[in-house]
Amino acid sequence: MSPIVRKKGEKFTIPSKYLLFIMTLLCIGMMGVTFTTDFFNSTAGTAIGYVTTPFQNGITQVGTWLADKSDELSQIRILLEENQELKRQVDELTIENTMLQQEKYELNSLRELYKLDEEYSGYDKIGARIIGWDGGNWFHSFTINKGTDDGLAVDMNVMSGSGLVGRIAAVGKNWAKVTSIINDNSNVSGMVLSTSDNLIVSGDLELMSEGLIRFEQLIDSDDQVAEGDKIVTSNISDKYLPGILIGYISSMETDSNNLTKSGYVTPAVDFQHLEEVLVILELKQSPEE
Repeated sequence: MSPIVRKKGEKFTIPSKYLLFIMTLLCIGMMGVTFTTDFFNSTAGTAIGYVTTPFQNGITQVGTWLADKSDELSQIRILLEENQELKRQVDELTIENTMLQQEKYELNSLRELYKLDEEYSGYDKIGARIIGWDGGNWFHSFTINKGTDDGLAVDMNVMSGSGLVGRIAAVGKNWAKVTSIINDNSNVSGMVLSTSDNLIVSGDLELMSEGLIRFEQLIDSDDQVAEGDKIVTSNISDKYLPGILIGYISSMETDSNNLTKSGYVTPAVDFQHLEEVLVILELKQSPEE
């Protein structure tokens, strides 16, 4: 029975091998017609052109779009590579800029220490770097990188910026612990530089949020002390050498006893941004000495 013949009730089908053979014959026939006649240049060819031309145009447009997208992707890839290189250069420049800023800051800090050293040239001093502190926003107690091997001893005075920072409270071979004048348990015997009136400067960490510390027991019977006057360490201080700047009077008022005055002092030192200090290699002499 022929493969093309169908039984009753079955769908008519042509085997694939016959279908392929028929299509091959049609293609060969079309090729022959194309090369031996001008059929496709005739009206029939024109009609076919109306059908195939839109497809060709569509294919051309798709090809052009794909080529453009390929060029765009290539450009994007190049731009991404250039962007990565620029990021790397920005990172390097940022690091260099940060290092330059740090060096500039350290240079300015050293200049301040040098200026301070000249102001108190009568004392032998040694520079030290802060290597630790007791936490918080203020350097009320901290550790420096110099100790007994460098000639340091307990109660030696410590300075920075424009004046007094505090004194050494404990010392080891290569370290020392400093207690600053803003500490709550710190009391410094001070003096108004313009009038030589004595007073007591007391640390107060709560006040440091306002940039202030407290003073009291000022006897100003002639009302000569004014806001802005300098406060320095006095000759009668038991721990601090005389004449070291503590700060400036920011405000004051008469106490309830009408004999003394108290108020606030703006410290000469920025106790929030300390890095290097100067230690005076000299101790205040006691009356026995």
